[in-house]
Amino acid sequence: MQRLLIFLVSVLAVAGCAKEFRPRDYPSPQVLLEVSEELFRRGKCADAGLGFRSVTQQLPVRDTTAVRARFLLAECHFTAGAFLEAARQFRRVANEAPGHALAQRALLRSGDSQAQLWTNSELDPTYGEAARVTYQEVVARYPRTSVAARASLKLAALGERFAEKEYNVGNYYYRLKANLSAILYYKTVVSDYGATSYAPLALIRLVEAYIRLEYQEEKTETCDNLRRFYPDVPRLDEVCPTEGEGGLP
Repeated sequence: MQRLLIFLVSVLAVAGCAKEFRPRDYPSPQVLLEVSEELFRRGKCADAGLGFRSVTQQLPVRDTTAVRARFLLAECHFTAGAFLEAARQFRRVANEAPGHALAQRALLRSGDSQAQLWTNSELDPTYGEAARVTYQEVVARYPRTSVAARASLKLAALGERFAEKEYNVGNYYYRLKANLSAILYYKTVVSDYGATSYAPLALIRLVEAYIRLEYQEEKTETCDNLRRFYPDVPRLDEVCPTEGEGGLP
């Protein structure tokens, strides 16, 4: 009977919300949550967010209904592109209600929100670093879970972005013929992001920098590593010709 009452109130409320959605018009936080969730499903995040926020203000922090409302409020912020506030609200769910079923997802989504603030590797990576720390926290707090597995995949994707940033800085110095500085960045890509697609590209650039500086021993060693670990990398035969095909004496 109670579920039926909530359903009927929800239907009537959503049907009438074209005029004005007012959270105070609903008889309980539970009914308001139902109505707000329906609005959320229909893409009306502005009104849904008002409802979710009102629910969180009416109930204790760890109340099951309040936790769900805060999680969905964070999703509203994420949908609206307010990623910083979304990250904050997701983090609150994870920290204030660690025993709730949504806590794991909330921490993961906090990392997602931070990652959305760093989509261009050329920009300041502060939020990317924050996302990496959050994903690492997910893996540490919830090992051997599905959210930990997803966080690991997201860490790998972030690694690509960080590697791209270091690689591009190395290229910048390479173009300036600041070869020693370029070498430092290329080595960082290889040592810190060896599993990314940029590692073999950085090794190719390292060889080219060594050729410029006439560092024959380093060139030979790097070419050996390329042939051993990345035999299919583009331009390998060009920069690391086999004996009798050219190169430094």
